[in-house]
Amino acid sequence: MSLTGTAAHLVTLAEGAEHGGNHESLSPFLIGGGALFGLLLLLWITTRFNRDR
Repeated sequence: MSLTGTAAHLVTLAEGAEHGGNHESLSPFLIGGGALFGLLLLLWITTRFNRDR
């Protein structure tokens, strides 16, 4: 397989042409809110362990 053939396959895969596009059950607000909650939790844990005594 050539480099251009591989690149063309990856482009069509990234566009979602082979898998039907976006999944209907994934909500961007739910994913973003979960990611924000996870990052804030990690920040809180980090600051708890980083106290100067």
